[in-house]
Amino acid sequence: MSIWEYANPKKFMETSAVALPWVTAGTVLCLVTGLVWGFFFTPDDYKQGSTVKIIYLHVPSALMAINAWLMMLVASLIWLVRRHHVSALAAKAAGPVGLTFTLVALVTGAVWGQPMWGTWWAWDPRLTAFLILALFYLGYIALWQAIENPDTAADLTSVLCIVGSVFAVLSRYAVNFWNQGLHQGASLSLDKEENVADVFYLPLLVSIGGFVLLFLTLVLLRTRTEIRLRRMQALLARERMA
Repeated sequence: MSIWEYANPKKFMETSAVALPWVTAGTVLCLVTGLVWGFFFTPDDYKQGSTVKIIYLHVPSALMAINAWLMMLVASLIWLVRRHHVSALAAKAAGPVGLTFTLVALVTGAVWGQPMWGTWWAWDPRLTAFLILALFYLGYIALWQAIENPDTAADLTSVLCIVGSVFAVLSRYAVNFWNQGLHQGASLSLDKEENVADVFYLPLLVSIGGFVLLFLTLVLLRTRTEIRLRRMQALLARERMA
């Protein structure tokens, strides 16, 4: 069986209908476990006090804000190369979800930064790249809404997605490229010395798993809605032609 069979709308609808209840259940389980464990059963940090617990919202949302854009990039490239409509609709569906994660990351970052840095905002490379990424999300969503022809909209938003990927990468690696600003290094890394303390590490991993599943659940739901809307528009157009 080829993976491209799932680019068929009918096959996608059948498969996603089976997968959605399981993915939704996993989302609830991981989010509740990770957040309750993190907020209520981990100690305060010796430097940051209870403020450190915002890490269970900030780090997963920031991670998903970047990865949502990279998922949109892959789906957009598939559209440009193979013209599969489900991939274009999946990218469109992921836009508002990714924007929401980006805004959550920006707000929780400001709430975390104010007591730690003494300021709500600092124009360091990572924060600046993240703000620009949020603007790209807004532009991407607006472009889909502004163009009536769906194939033209998919073409132009795919190009915008490729350009915006620069800032998605910078949002992740800016602290590695430029050793300046207030941002600390990665909270999770292959280098164990850079990781957060073990007591925070496992609940953070579970929270991240919950955010990944939440993203998958919302994108599946929104893609199914987009496919239904596309079918309805096609039927209405056929009736007008009759």
